Amino acid sequence: MMEEVSARWGSGPARMAIPQPMDAVEIGEMPRIETGVSELDRLMGGGIMRGSITLVAGDPGIGKSTLMTELGRHLDPLTLLYVTGEESARQVKLRAQRLNAASGNVLLLAETNIEAILRAVDETAPDVLVIDSIQTMYHPDVQSAPGSVSQIRESAAVVMRLTKTLNAATFLVGHVTRSGSIAGPRVLEHLVDTVLYFEGDRHHGYRVLRAVKNRFGSTNEIGVFEMTGTGLREVSNPSEIFLSERRAGASGSCVVCSVEGTRPVLVEVQALASHASYGTPQRTATGFDPKRLQLLLAVLEKRQGLGLSGNDVFLNVVGGVRLDEPAADLGVAVAVTSSLHDVAVDGAAVVIGEVGLGGEVRGVSKLELRLRESAKMGFAQAIVPKTSLQGLIPVSGIETIGAETVSQVLDLLV
Repeated sequence: MMEEVSARWGSGPARMAIPQPMDAVEIGEMPRIETGVSELDRLMGGGIMRGSITLVAGDPGIGKSTLMTELGRHLDPLTLLYVTGEESARQVKLRAQRLNAASGNVLLLAETNIEAILRAVDETAPDVLVIDSIQTMYHPDVQSAPGSVSQIRESAAVVMRLTKTLNAATFLVGHVTRSGSIAGPRVLEHLVDTVLYFEGDRHHGYRVLRAVKNRFGSTNEIGVFEMTGTGLREVSNPSEIFLSERRAGASGSCVVCSVEGTRPVLVEVQALASHASYGTPQRTATGFDPKRLQLLLAVLEKRQGLGLSGNDVFLNVVGGVRLDEPAADLGVAVAVTSSLHDVAVDGAAVVIGEVGLGGEVRGVSKLELRLRESAKMGFAQAIVPKTSLQGLIPVSGIETIGAETVSQVLDLLV
């Protein structure tokens, strides 16, 4: 029986493919499975695509297994086969009961042998397959330990062929290394259709699920969730959450508007510049690229004459969010200067713009979208690049001020 199953899912002789003209290729329908979780559906491009394989990665305890367990409740009456290689079926059942996700449409299988999993899939024909985690799986024909590069590569390849043949939707849960990258061979990320990263501090309540690869939707979209005692709760307005504990009148604080995919998100950037007590000043950033921070500090020192060489500089993006786009540069520069001079920034102002090496403020994309979100959150003023104002449709409820240099912005706010 095992030999028959292995041959069926790709271990037998390869079938010869015949080239055909592109205009003769039939696309057909592209069915999606809507989970009912708006954050996840939008992240996936409108729902889970049948025949797709998605890799979900993140730090231990961040919420990967929680999200996968909750899928069963949202997908009822579709069948979900949950394969657990790290826990027993009893442990998964206990977690599902705590999350109120124990459902008859979820089938549990505690197994790590990939051929035994193939046989179970062949017998149950699930709509959705979850493998938690891919690093625990092994193929008996590969002479190496589970978790090795060869085992992960072969197991993932077998699962990929299985997914495409069944036209099911598959989720692979993956481990990450200390540096935050996905453990295992790089080919693992190339094999899958979508890669989702769970971000955030597991000691805080908020989680950001980011799509860094998506063959069926937009990349760099994010979904925001709050981890509660009963599971993950989606956050429909993350800007309100990230600004809820903002302290009025405090120096070193500035609000920036970042666009993640199609979603504008307002977040608070906090900076602390203090005299260095020891030899080499420290530069520490949480949620922001440390090398980018070094660059901005060099611009402030060279172009603005700020004495930062003798100061420690600490930067934090509130809420566990990570800012990757250059549009946050100007807000970081304002926050650092505000802390250095111990002068509070106007709490009704939001700062948007990229900073160049010459101290100029460079244009950003999707400015109208950012301004609408800022106005909705009650901000009365936006400092933006002057070059981005050309052709901009005015947004009611917020005053827009264009700036050409960092010096002009600092004169306005600090």
